[in-house]
Amino acid sequence: MVKTVFCIGNGQSRSPVDLIKLRPHGKIYGCNGLYRDFTPDVLCSVDGPMMHEIYQSGYADNNETWFRDWNPIPGMTYDMVVYANLTPEEIEVAKKNFKIYENKREDRQEFVFHGSAISGQVNIIKRIAGGEQIEKKHINHTGCYVSWINPNDKAHTYKDLSDGKDKGWACGATSGWVALNQNKDLEEIYLIGHDLKSNDDFINNMYKSTQNYGDAKNKPIPDVNWISQWHTLMQEFPKVKFIKVNPKGIKGGDNINSTIPEWKSKNLEYINFDELNKRFSCVSGLTK
Repeated sequence: MVKTVFCIGNGQSRSPVDLIKLRPHGKIYGCNGLYRDFTPDVLCSVDGPMMHEIYQSGYADNNETWFRDWNPIPGMTYDMVVYANLTPEEIEVAKKNFKIYENKREDRQEFVFHGSAISGQVNIIKRIAGGEQIEKKHINHTGCYVSWINPNDKAHTYKDLSDGKDKGWACGATSGWVALNQNKDLEEIYLIGHDLKSNDDFINNMYKSTQNYGDAKNKPIPDVNWISQWHTLMQEFPKVKFIKVNPKGIKGGDNINSTIPEWKSKNLEYINFDELNKRFSCVSGLTK
């Protein structure tokens, strides 16, 4: 019976937190690139490129993962789904100019597909340059992602969790939603690394400038959805205490170490790293 959950975001404030030391105290839910450095009890992802990165790494073969619209389809439909009605010549054009992010099929019989169909990309090439010269700067190519499925994996789709519904939320709040639905006796949920904001004019993420993440020079991602989605969970689960962990609590005088004005729920508490460390002995570099 799980009473405590740690939802780990990838905001840079969490860097001094030793996640391993949290494991004896509750169940750990993580997001996206966290799997590169640490194995949470449950990993969540919602964006196509990151989901396929995780799956193609082999992580989901042995570790519980939750993905958005992760619906395997029969391998016999591969050509129809990926290439549609392209001629052999058009397929060759596509292969030369667009990458399919795909793992090895081996003897696997089903695959999951996300992104842009190659047929659409070929049509763009034709419209732009008659199928010969390609001005790539005009092509909005989101990628074509194909993962061949291990039938014994531990990957799940969100629609299997709650009456066939997926909130369609960002990954952080989605991980909280999964945790709250999986653990009916939950008493408290810690938000660690869910910075929501940035203290400078750049993206705040542990994995910035790495594969499938924004460049370090990008502007911060707007926080309105993150704030709204977490607030919805606080309202939907009033008996669960939500504990927002900031390095300096709410007295830091900056964007991260402050209250969230939109969060007015009675089941909300803010704590700093000193208090987190008192409870779980998990933060390094604190001055005594």
